[in-house]
Parts: sequence; C-alpha cells; structure tokens
Amino acid sequence: MRVTSGMMNTQLLTNLNNNLERMTKYQEQLSSTKKLNKPSDDPVGVTYALRYRSDLSANEQFTENVSSALSWLEFSDSILDQTNDVLDRARELTVQAANGTNDDSALDSIKEEMEELYGQLVTIGNSEFNGKYVFNGQQTNIKPYTEGNAKNESTDAGQIQYAIGEGTKMAVNVTGDQVFGGLNLDGTPQADNTFKVIDDIMTQLENGDFDALSNSLGALDSRIDKVLSVRAEVGARTNRVELTKSRLEDNDINLQTVLSKTEDADLAFVMTKLTESEYVYQAALSVGANMISVSLVDFLR
Repeated sequence: MRVTSGMMNTQLLTNLNNNLERMTKYQEQLSSTKKLNKPSDDPVGVTYALRYRSDLSANEQFTENVSSALSWLEFSDSILDQTNDVLDRARELTVQAANGTNDDSALDSIKEEMEELYGQLVTIGNSEFNGKYVFNGQQTNIKPYTEGNAKNESTDAGQIQYAIGEGTKMAVNVTGDQVFGGLNLDGTPQADNTFKVIDDIMTQLENGDFDALSNSLGALDSRIDKVLSVRAEVGARTNRVELTKSRLEDNDINLQTVLSKTEDADLAFVMTKLTESEYVYQAALSVGANMISVSLVDFLR
C-alpha cells in the first residue's frame, strides 16, 4: 500500500486528538474528583451510583423521622413522669387525710393542695409538643381537656405514626384515655378516671368522709399502675427507635462508602495518568511537527 503525505497527516491528527481526549478526561476527573462525570464514562457504574444516591436520600428521610419520633417519645416520657409525681403526691395526701386524725383546718389545706394537683393534671393533659396536643390522638389541634369538665371528656384514639424504615411505621403517641382514664360505654367516667378520682377525693375531704377516702385509694392506685404501664410502653418504643437510629447511621456509612468506591476518582492514579498523557501528547506534537516540516520541505523541493 502506498503511504501518502495526506494519510500520514490524517493519522497524525487522529492520534493527537485521541491523546488530547485522554488528557482532557483525566483533567476532568482531577478537577471534579469523580471518575463518573457523565453516563458514557461507565453506564453500569452510573446506574449503581444513582441507586446508592436514592438509597441515601431515603435513609436520610428515615433518620429525620426517627429523630422526630425520638423527640416525641422523650417528651411523652417526661410528662408521664410529671403525671406520676402528681398522682403520687395525691395518694400521699389522701393517705394522710384518711387516717381521721386531721382537724377541719388540715383537711381544708389538703383539699386546697388537691385542687392545685387537679389543675396541674389538666395542664399536663393539655401538653403541647411543637404546637400539637400530644394526648388527643390525631386531633392534635384540639385541646383535649377543660378544667371544669375533664372527667367527662374522652380523647381521640388515633395514632401518630412515623415511617422509620422501608415498610415500617411506629406509633409514637399515647392517648389521654390511656394515661388519665376515659369513659365507659354509657358515657360515665371510668372508676379510675384520674380527674373523677381527684374530684371525688376533694368532695370527700369537704364532707370529712374518711371511709370514702380510703376507698378512693384503690382507684388512685389502679390509675398509678396504668400510668406506669403506659410509661413502660413508651420506654420500649424509645428503645426500638434508638436501635433503629443506630441501624440507619450504619446504613448511611455503608452507602456513603460504596457510593464513594463507585464514583470517586483515585486521585493518585489520575494524576499519574494525566502526567503520562501530557508527556505522550507533547511527544506526539513534537514528532508530528518534524514530520509535517519534512513533508513541506520535500514538497517545496
């Protein structure tokens, strides 16, 4: 085959262009620190990178949900602790009043403190977290209790659920009926309804009915046990959410690692290849210049 000057020039330009493209590719990887800058760099790798990024985004949302769920549960535990303290104090006062050794003045003092405890329980029952009433189920915009009629009021039974994983939801709220007691089917307060029990105790104090005060202790103890049971349930949910949070943090690290392996450039390798490409390109230019120069001289001759 006869080799012409035109063929040599075309081949030279092709090789120079290939060298330039290779050098540009490494310069792009070095400046972006990524080995995948466009789909054509590695179609399969880009597919994996997109999937990892999608998983990371979902993991981040679940982490935010878990953080919100944990905050709600910790707040619930705090106000359940306050509820328990108030009930314990109410029991202490009831025991003190029921022994029959207190004069009217002492009973009046106990009744006054019992009224304050009743008001505090209503305040706790209307507790808000981030502007939402925590004990009124899904009706978080409605105050569940009024001080004058709390014993005859029932809360919404709806659940506040958070998605804490793929296909996994958890209820974070407890209702006022669970904590303070609700109503019977006929609409009357349950026997251990907190507000009814405290209200009854105040009436018994006013009447000096010591037998009734002793009987009220049973209802009070029943409600204290139920509050402790609800608090244990909140504690169990908190433990599960904390375990989920730990798992999501591990998932985040794993996904970040595989994503980095998939799309991040090996900078040492890229710098070496870029230097090599620059040398090759410069050498090709030098050889090409000599070859074109000789051809031009020969042509002029």
